[in-house]
Amino acid sequence: MPYNIINDMQIISTPNPILTQPSQPVEKINRQVLDLIEEMKKTLLSAQKPKGVGLAAPQIGMPLRIFITKPFPKSKIEVFINPEIVWQSKEMSEITKKKNAKLEGCLSIPGIWGLVKRHTHLKLKFTTPDGKSHRQNFSSFMANIIQHEIDHLNGRLFSSRVLEQKGKFYQISKGKEDKEVLQELSLV
Repeated sequence: MPYNIINDMQIISTPNPILTQPSQPVEKINRQVLDLIEEMKKTLLSAQKPKGVGLAAPQIGMPLRIFITKPFPKSKIEVFINPEIVWQSKEMSEITKKKNAKLEGCLSIPGIWGLVKRHTHLKLKFTTPDGKSHRQNFSSFMANIIQHEIDHLNGRLFSSRVLEQKGKFYQISKGKEDKEVLQELSLV
């Protein structure tokens, strides 16, 4: 399937319909796919306020089963082509809001956050840009990122998970002395 890769890609925001459509498998890792991955890396690194920890190809308008991750500032970017979760734990992350709870957000839904229950451990089958197949175990934060990005590849946004789990949405606003505070959003 030919796609035109555009330099300096922008992250697509909701309600763009490409974000809710399933992506197609990568049939062949060719120059076009490698160029797309390089553009995805540049796009993820340029994301600020907040910085992104992952990016799926549909978020830049390419409906292909590719995502990248960079969970921490010093992490290398990892590339996952045609990822498939082959096992996931029954144990789920907690959804209760705690002082230091990690809220899930999305570069395609700017400024909105929510608590999402995710599997704490998983095994992922995927291909890397060099064409090699891998099976690898992931847990904690990386497992959350992978599940979020695979949801993107399946045409699902984290906001639907929040609603499905009867969770709450939040936004960051200015509080006393201009400090950022988390404010619960009302959906009524």
